[in-house]
Amino acid sequence: MRRSLTLLLAAALLCPGAQPVRSRKAMVVSREANATDAGVAILQAGGNAIDAAVAVGFALAVTHPSAGNIGGGGFMLIRFKDGRTTFIDFRERAPLAATRDMYLDKDGNPTQDSVRGWRAPGVPGTASGLEYAHRKYGKAKWADAVAPSVRLAREGFTISYGLAQGLKGSKAMAQFDESKRIFQNNGRFFEPGDKLVQPELARVLDRIQKVGAKDFYEGETAKLFAKQMAANGGLITLDDLKAYQPAERTPLQSKFRDKYTIITAPPPSSGGIGILQMLSVLEKTGYEKNGAGSAQAIHFTAEAMRRFYADRAEHLGDPDFWPVPVSKLLSVNYLNKLRASIDPDKATNSDAIKAGDIATMESAETTHYSIVDSEGNAVAVTYTLNGGYGSGVTVPGLGFLLNNEMDDFSVKPGHPNMFGALGGEANAIVPKKRPLSSMSPTIVLKDGKPFLVVGTPGGTRILTSVMQVIQNVLDFDMNIQDAVNFPRFHHQWRPDKLYLEPQISPDTRRLLEQKGHAVEIARSICEMASIQFEDNGWLAGAADPRVEGKAAGY
Repeated sequence: MRRSLTLLLAAALLCPGAQPVRSRKAMVVSREANATDAGVAILQAGGNAIDAAVAVGFALAVTHPSAGNIGGGGFMLIRFKDGRTTFIDFRERAPLAATRDMYLDKDGNPTQDSVRGWRAPGVPGTASGLEYAHRKYGKAKWADAVAPSVRLAREGFTISYGLAQGLKGSKAMAQFDESKRIFQNNGRFFEPGDKLVQPELARVLDRIQKVGAKDFYEGETAKLFAKQMAANGGLITLDDLKAYQPAERTPLQSKFRDKYTIITAPPPSSGGIGILQMLSVLEKTGYEKNGAGSAQAIHFTAEAMRRFYADRAEHLGDPDFWPVPVSKLLSVNYLNKLRASIDPDKATNSDAIKAGDIATMESAETTHYSIVDSEGNAVAVTYTLNGGYGSGVTVPGLGFLLNNEMDDFSVKPGHPNMFGALGGEANAIVPKKRPLSSMSPTIVLKDGKPFLVVGTPGGTRILTSVMQVIQNVLDFDMNIQDAVNFPRFHHQWRPDKLYLEPQISPDTRRLLEQKGHAVEIARSICEMASIQFEDNGWLAGAADPRVEGKAAGY
């Protein structure tokens, strides 16, 4: 079965001309079919894209436990039908009791406490963020938007092949009795076609449906959550929960090739700055003339990637705590300097690349969904538990998994996190601070009108994958499904490796190695959920064949 799925995936990635799902009025693309259907149902009942985003977000908390969540956080990018844009930051925050060196042992070395167990979570933001978005911009009833998730948790849903494999393979959850009981059937494991019923989670969602996110942060859920935290050595208290607030920020925005405008995530995401910097560096290189997937196009793009990640490690953090130099990192002079440093014939050794001197001049288990409604509002949401199934901990009596987002801080400046990314003082742990993120929900305009809604999970590989889908459409003239299907690659400066999906040809690999790239094969890089506004007025939705996603509309 696994071999047949692998062969189908390889065929999809290598066969151009794949067709997206098309609809006239509205479109939802997400990682999981039940969640997509929940979003479409809200739209058909008269809700807008923000209402649908709430429905999909809560549904994924039930049906996609490795990343869908109410125990984590994320970002929502909105472009309204009248052209206004906004960005809702519901990223997790460090608890009040957090300290800079809390994850170092007596010898100053990082422990595993930031990755696994009760001390790994930041204060969750999802319930608050979704409610904030709905209260300010939605139009359906809150109870109607949350209802699908309550039903899915209470009545259960059919477990797919991919979910069964993921639940069975999680070593994180196997370490914690409540997670093992609910999601691994006490070690007997679920099989495809079984039903997963989550009564504890259903009760939490029912309370959120009836009284709102206040239950999660101040009510019965909050009190039970804080009690379990205290009993198990965790740091999150009732005061932490009561103090949590999402932040509404201004999206980053930049022109590309004159007729396109990229609207994307601001800090504490590193993704938006990275996408804009890398695209701007590439814009005047002529790299696209070599063709999609060519060794030369990959070389130029990888060189732009490695330069950004050096800046990321030094300059980026939570803008509420650190002066992130956005304008300087995206200034014309600095971009010209980065572009000029790329040798078209030779890879730059990462030892020779340092963060830019700008003093005189920023999970792998996450999930993303994209939505467009019949009015023309577009929403891109990326949210996460950080690692697969987060910290591995399910809160007893509440049924939801907790994030391990504290590992996204610089636990020890200069030491890599679970994704191999380096960080510095800008991203050090401070109480109430949000950790640096790679999540990059992005909307592209063409001649001032909506054109693409793009995003993906994937830890530090998120922004490079989002950029490649944009490149595939804008520079290589692919339809959105071909752009999503096309084999991807990734470079993040440290480690000094160029990761390629296996569908990139051996000849191309050899040419890249001859240029000095240290090539390593990555089985699969990210999973896109994207929408394209086609010139004929139709919406084209593209789920990623790498996973069991679904695009649907009406």
